[in-house]
Amino acid sequence: MEEQDIQHATADDGTPIAFAERGVGVPVLLIAGQATGMHGWGPFADALARDFRVIVYDHRGIGESGLGDPAAYSTRAFADDAVAVLDAAGVAAAHVVGHSMGGRVAQWLAAEHPERVRRLVLIATTSGDRSAARRDPAAVADLLSGDRERMLPLFFDDGWAAAHPADVDRFFTRVATRPALRGHFAASRDHDGSAVLDRIRADTLVVHGRHDALTPVSHAHLLAERIPHATLTEFEARHGLHLDTPEVEEAVRAFLLPPGQRPAG
Repeated sequence: MEEQDIQHATADDGTPIAFAERGVGVPVLLIAGQATGMHGWGPFADALARDFRVIVYDHRGIGESGLGDPAAYSTRAFADDAVAVLDAAGVAAAHVVGHSMGGRVAQWLAAEHPERVRRLVLIATTSGDRSAARRDPAAVADLLSGDRERMLPLFFDDGWAAAHPADVDRFFTRVATRPALRGHFAASRDHDGSAVLDRIRADTLVVHGRHDALTPVSHAHLLAERIPHATLTEFEARHGLHLDTPEVEEAVRAFLLPPGQRPAG
C-alpha cells in the first residue's frame, strides 16, 4: 500500500492504535491477520482504494500501535480497537474485510456492533468451533517458527511469491515484541465465536482456499452455514489468497459494490 500519513485512534484502555487511509467512497475497514501490520495488505488494499475509502490499521502490539497489556489480548478486545479506529476516522459504518485472525476479530465486530458493519467479508478464517477439523500441527509449527522460508509455502503460490518479492516482504515484515507476538498467537488460538455467528446481521461473503493448511476449508463451510446471510466462495489457493489470487479481489469488489456498479457476469 502506498505511503500515507499515519493517524492514531485511542482504545478504551488508552492504547494508541495507528491507522491510515486512502481512496474515496464508501469506507472499507481491513482487519489484518495475526501479528500482521497494516502495510501487509499491499496490492489488495491498493486495488480496493480505486472504488472505496480504504482504512487499514496496526493491531495493538504491532507496528506503530501501542502495546497495551499482551496478557489481555483477545479477538473480542481487538474488535473494540476496530471500533476505536472507526470512531477516530469519523466513520459510522463500514464494509469490513478480515483476513485470518482479522476474520475472527471481524466476527465479534459484526456480532456485537452490528450498526457499524455494512457488509462483511471473512477470508481464510474460522469461528473457532472446537468440533471443526484441527489444524495440521506441522503447519502450525512452521507458522510459529518465524522462519520466512518455512512460512511462505503456507500462504502463497511459489510462482507468485517469486514474481512479487516486495509484496511478500511487506506481508511478512513486522515490528513487534515477543510478548506481543505471544499475545497475538494466544488471541487467535483461543478465539471461539461460534455462539455469536447467528447474531451477525450483515450480508457476508466467506472466502477460502481449498489448499489452506493453516485453516482447513471445512471451517469456511461452518461459517457459511451458521451466519444467517452468508455465501461461500472457494478458490484453488492457500492462506494468503487475498494477495496471490486476483479472483479474490475481484469477488470482494463485486460483493461490496452497489448492484448497479458490479461487474457483469
